[in-house]
Amino acid sequence: MYRAAFRAHARLALGTVAGGAIAFGTIVARSQPLHADSGETATSWTAQPTVTATKKRASAQEGAHIDAFKQPGSRRDGTRSRTPAPPPQTKNHVDYDESKQGTDGTASATAWTTITAPLAAARDTFTNINLDVNLAQIGESITDYVLPAWVKGLPALISELQDEMSMAPWSLSWEIWEDAHDPEKNPEIVWDAEVRISSGLCVEEQQYLSKRKFAVAKALAKYLDVPADDVHPDDVPVIAMCGSGGGLRALIAGTSSYLSAQQAGLLDCTTYTAGVSGSCWLQTLYYSSIGQTDFGRLADHFKSRLNVHLAFPPAALGLLSQAPTNKFLLGGVVEKLKGVPDAEFGVVDIYGMLLAARLLVPKGELGVSDWDLKVSNQRYFVDHGDKPLPIYTAVRHEIPEVEHDGREASASVAQKREEAAYFQWFEWTPYEFFCEELNAGIPTWATGRPFDAGKTLWRENGLALPEVRVPLMMGIWGSAFCATLSDYYKEIQPILRGSGLGLGSSLDALLSDKDADMVKVHPLDPASIPNFALGLRGKLPSTCPESIHNDSHLRLMDAGMSNNLPIYPLLRPGRNVDVIIAFDVSADAPHANWIGVAGGYAKQRKIKGWPMGAGWPPRAEPDAEVTRELAHAESSAQETVTQAQAMDDLSHCTVWVGSTTESSVAPEDIPAAKHVSSDLDVPEISRPDAGIAVIYFPLITNDAVPGVDPQKSDYMSTWNFVYTPDEIDKVMALAKANFAEGEEQTKRTVRAVWQRKMEGRMRREKEARDLRARVRMRRGEPVGRTGWGDHFV
Repeated sequence: MYRAAFRAHARLALGTVAGGAIAFGTIVARSQPLHADSGETATSWTAQPTVTATKKRASAQEGAHIDAFKQPGSRRDGTRSRTPAPPPQTKNHVDYDESKQGTDGTASATAWTTITAPLAAARDTFTNINLDVNLAQIGESITDYVLPAWVKGLPALISELQDEMSMAPWSLSWEIWEDAHDPEKNPEIVWDAEVRISSGLCVEEQQYLSKRKFAVAKALAKYLDVPADDVHPDDVPVIAMCGSGGGLRALIAGTSSYLSAQQAGLLDCTTYTAGVSGSCWLQTLYYSSIGQTDFGRLADHFKSRLNVHLAFPPAALGLLSQAPTNKFLLGGVVEKLKGVPDAEFGVVDIYGMLLAARLLVPKGELGVSDWDLKVSNQRYFVDHGDKPLPIYTAVRHEIPEVEHDGREASASVAQKREEAAYFQWFEWTPYEFFCEELNAGIPTWATGRPFDAGKTLWRENGLALPEVRVPLMMGIWGSAFCATLSDYYKEIQPILRGSGLGLGSSLDALLSDKDADMVKVHPLDPASIPNFALGLRGKLPSTCPESIHNDSHLRLMDAGMSNNLPIYPLLRPGRNVDVIIAFDVSADAPHANWIGVAGGYAKQRKIKGWPMGAGWPPRAEPDAEVTRELAHAESSAQETVTQAQAMDDLSHCTVWVGSTTESSVAPEDIPAAKHVSSDLDVPEISRPDAGIAVIYFPLITNDAVPGVDPQKSDYMSTWNFVYTPDEIDKVMALAKANFAEGEEQTKRTVRAVWQRKMEGRMRREKEARDLRARVRMRRGEPVGRTGWGDHFV
């Protein structure tokens, strides 16, 4: 059963990629080149796709820009706009001089033209099928089996899409490219941006934090049922809530967990949310016109949209060929391929577009909002401190070259490269796209434009490209299929171990010596966006790899490749997180032990307060020889050994608390972090030197929801892209029941941290008063109230 289930999941995953690639490849392979501002100037497939704007057109755009931003944040009709006011400009828009534009049409091939070549074969194979002849030649029953009925309608849909992508005047692609030059629709194209080099938080996030603590103070009083006057803003714990990766499983279970926290009043006390993969999708939808910051609305949305596979051709092509969804979904693709001649276009781009077609399009498919297409627009929800600040994550896999004398065996060199390889974390908030390792970032609205030496590289017409659209970002955040071969194997290990056939041990024995090679291979290429760190040699930390200074693009992928919980961004200096609430729906949470992995990061970064040793209990893994013996044992014997090796697992809710006075000792010498019991040892959390409190909710079975097992229920695989309403209800019920198990323990933990911070503030205030009193005494000034105890006053 498990082998069949895995094959089914593999077909679904491959169908997502292959189906989308064939459909979209067929569209673009017959399209005319996107050339200049109009299809009328196109010459050939190899023509340079220059970005032009005539003087007349540029003047109109500049006039619109001046009018639109005469009063920042206001529309011309006087109403307030959700578009943020433009930042200070250091470079003005300049007209494009047509006389300087080359006309030989011999420029090198661009991203748009390059992608057509490898897809031409697929295009020809698909479109050359003569359905009328073939259907007449074979029996109707065989036809229905071999060719589904929807295949008959594909040629018409594809033909319509090809016309829209031709760049002919008033075609869809022409309209998209026109909008890309319109500063009223994309104001960021005239905004200047520079790379900010600093380890601190950007000004916008600092301003957010100063506002958020006042909003949280009110919510915390309500959550803890104490008078509002008792909660001082400086005593408010900085609470971060984060969700793991796991595809649609993470999206649905995370929705239920966050909804439960929202209903309990806990979400309103939260300062940050952070996500990996499917949890990033969740944050995107929450801060959209679909979710409207209501997780209950999202649950209803999923039931109407997730019952169709995202790569099902009729559904995908229907949305790509009909207004208004066609422009909504294809806009980012056209902008990338037209605006970045050397851009790489691949599976992740297609995957993101298909994800958006399922998740960002509401029921009825007419109410799409362009406002949902930019991460920077989410600042509308957080600018005044009303909602938690979302953090989105991705990683870059750095595999450096290693020095060797040329006589070493290739296996030895490969091992050295693997030991030197690591992941660089990148994060997005509505304010900034940042990498902590580089100590550098850019405004989120500038993501996608090229930089050099920290400055914007303007296009020939004096404009920048619009911000990278959310569909591509969703593809990057959730590109689990860009994992290494090692990660692919880890994903299916739970199924193999639970099969009872000895498959897990058999493959473990076979692959135990190959992991060093498997961990370096990415079967599918990650997505790429322009590298903002180019030209900054000497300004970035000396630990930056050489590739950062040389690569024109950043290849980014699912952060779950490094850690399936977004703990690292929450430990960034300046965020000062006191409580981390982690919802872990990872496929193999006990074995992966992502909480434990975070301890290594905290040790490396010398972060005080992290509960070192927190995580799942260590499991006794057999060595290679024992593994080989187990592979030949009977399934019953293997089950006995496995049960003997297993240790007590964690409960539905586990709390660890760190210490700010932990000494710098070797990791193996650090004792396991103390579990705070369900009865809550308040003194343990309230002591003055207590550090970060980690509240961990794994998605595990619950007697209150029988028949739902994340490890055994086929529909809960990371690679499943179809959920029925009943399956959605089951997943949400399990996550809700698990949150209920730890709801009171969570509240007591938050209360203890609040009391600790309050006592710390009062202690510091008393120390400050005592210090001032001693200073006055040394100066001979009266101490205390003037005239206190004087009978003559």
